[in-house]
Amino acid sequence: MDHGGDKTEQATPKRLEEAIKRGQFPRSTEVQTVFVLGGGLTALSFTGAEMWHRLVLSMTGVFGHLHEWPVTIDGMQGYFVGGMLTFGQCVWPVAAAGLAGGLLAGGMQSRFRTASEALEAQWERVNPIAGLQRMFSVRALMPAATNGLKLAVIIGLSYGEVKRVLDDPIFFTAVSPARIAEFLMDSAGRILWRVGGVLVLIAVADYAWQVFRMSKDMMMTKAEVKEEGKASEGNPEMKAQQKRKRMQLAKRKMFQDVPKADVILVNPTHIAIALRYDRKSMKAPVIVAKGSRLNALRIREIAGQHQIPILENKPLARLLFKYGRVGGEIPAQFFAAVAEVLAWVYRVNRYRYYVEGNLR
Repeated sequence: MDHGGDKTEQATPKRLEEAIKRGQFPRSTEVQTVFVLGGGLTALSFTGAEMWHRLVLSMTGVFGHLHEWPVTIDGMQGYFVGGMLTFGQCVWPVAAAGLAGGLLAGGMQSRFRTASEALEAQWERVNPIAGLQRMFSVRALMPAATNGLKLAVIIGLSYGEVKRVLDDPIFFTAVSPARIAEFLMDSAGRILWRVGGVLVLIAVADYAWQVFRMSKDMMMTKAEVKEEGKASEGNPEMKAQQKRKRMQLAKRKMFQDVPKADVILVNPTHIAIALRYDRKSMKAPVIVAKGSRLNALRIREIAGQHQIPILENKPLARLLFKYGRVGGEIPAQFFAAVAEVLAWVYRVNRYRYYVEGNLR
């Protein structure tokens, strides 16, 4: 069907839901980069001292006994394996934290929802002609421009610090290895703080751009919105879901109104009817809640918590449950029977109504 026309309408929730299933949602590689670097640097700040200690012990052991070790193929393999194990022990916390940061960034951008349709095989993605068209499209220029801007800003902010580091007297004087390590840590920390701040700003700007671009791409014409609305109205599952929501809201409000009742009529456990009457504002008693089985039990529990009288009257409870509706007045044919019930309630609870100023 032709959906011609200007796309002036915001995407509907259904359209957005379908887009997420296809893996179409605002996604910024800059945010991913910030989280990965942040996770790695956080892990490094906690494990850096231990990592340095391991490396010092390893290097001391190697160079201190280098003259004692025979140079053989088996020996070199053992040295290599030992070195790789030490390297792995130093690197794995940083790598794991970076991986966790990347997964967290991806989950936050996708709102931790899986794109089921995006996992299906789509052979058009491996089409070389389509790939070249995407590579040289106008949209592909934005990431390239962002990377160029990012590189230029990082170089501009880091140049002064790097120049200051290279001019430091430590390069022209004899200092201890510990002083060199301290100098490298301080210098790297200052540079990383500057670069990190720039990356955060770039990530925020890039994600905002992705959200804006996504909202523009997902806009719909008035005809599309109208057609989707018709399809949703005719969808039995959608109707059933809406009906369930309405029933849940009505039931929640009904239970909230039970404390306002004057009396609860029961039958004795299967049915419960909550009645309320205020002669100043009501023409007739009103049914504020009614329920059977579990709902009836819940009404009785709330009534017990608020000291509302519970009266067993099987015939009246059944008739009100069958012919009355929540929020409406009781049918006229039950006025006399309900009046007797309310009169009994007022006699039994006379002190309560006089003290609270609610005598009705």
